[in-house]
Amino acid sequence: MPQFPLAGRLASLPPYLFAEIDRVKAEVRARGVDIISLGVGDPDLPTPDFIVEALAQAAHNPINHQYPSYSGLDTFRTAVAGWYKARFGVELDSKNEVVSLIGSKEGIAHFPLAFINPGDLALVCTPNYPVYNIAVNFAGGDVEFVPLTDDNDFLPDLDAISEDSWRRAKMIFVNYPNNPTAATAPDSFYEKLIAKAKEFGVIVVHDAAYTEVYYDPADKPRSIMEFAGARDVAIEFHSLSKTYNMTGWRIGMAVGNSVLVKGLGKVKENVDSGIFQAVQEAGIVALAQGEPYAAKFRAIYKERRDVVVQALAKIGISCRTPKATFYIWSKVPQGQTSAAFVSRLLQETGVVTTPGNGFGAPGEGFFRISLTLDTPRLEEAVSRIAQKL
Repeated sequence: MPQFPLAGRLASLPPYLFAEIDRVKAEVRARGVDIISLGVGDPDLPTPDFIVEALAQAAHNPINHQYPSYSGLDTFRTAVAGWYKARFGVELDSKNEVVSLIGSKEGIAHFPLAFINPGDLALVCTPNYPVYNIAVNFAGGDVEFVPLTDDNDFLPDLDAISEDSWRRAKMIFVNYPNNPTAATAPDSFYEKLIAKAKEFGVIVVHDAAYTEVYYDPADKPRSIMEFAGARDVAIEFHSLSKTYNMTGWRIGMAVGNSVLVKGLGKVKENVDSGIFQAVQEAGIVALAQGEPYAAKFRAIYKERRDVVVQALAKIGISCRTPKATFYIWSKVPQGQTSAAFVSRLLQETGVVTTPGNGFGAPGEGFFRISLTLDTPRLEEAVSRIAQKL
């Protein structure tokens, strides 16, 4: 039998965090254990009916059965620009500053291919969504991790990055509201980040997928594109996935600097054929009419957040009360590692959480809970956790 060794870029990868969790979860379920899965951030709430109906209607149109545009329907990109104007007060040129994505993960994964050459450096703020550093490595680039710590409110210390690193860096990946820590960023952070990026000629890659999952109108997250100078250096990735419970639909967008947006579009022209047009038409309806539904979802997540935070406090597990995202970033009990604690929970209670170190070394000592099950199941999960403390 011939041997077919994997390419080095794959052979050197650790198991993808959530795929590995699914593997262990299946083993535990096979033993007859009732699984409560609080691992992957996949909303349990259904996509609103009006969006589903828009898809069904569009799917019957034969025009939508052909190849879509690589960059996205003009009407979808116009809808994205309109949504950015209404939500953030940002004016976008829909033809040059917006590109459609098959979910923001796809766009983030492809973006380094447009601007990273072998040996180029990317700065990745960590703990982080693993796609950032993996995408850079796939493009042949090097990664320097910038730690996010509790002491600094899970914001990167931009001044602690050496001048040599800033000068060598091609891009920096930031994500607020943050997955996994649920941290949010103040205006002063964005202002300083943009100034640093302009000073050293660094691309800012901002993952903003969670801006619509917030709990208090006073804490509404901002787009980096709202800040002066962002258009000179930044591209922002967004998605309909978390906002309207459309994770399976695979539709998102990137906006910002026209050179960066067009560079990503050039990659996409060569590797994919765009989003099913019927999905884009449903996305247009979601962006135009979805805010009342998003507000209802936020109220549900707020109730869940409050229940879990209070229940964790009662059993002695420390966590911050998040202002955004549907994640609770909690400290593991003293004397335990993230991996050992999470593994024991899964094996002995059937509760699936995510080890903090799976998102990067600074995540050691933490674990993440996703608020993506109803309140009774969340209460049951914390009750099971309490039995193992």
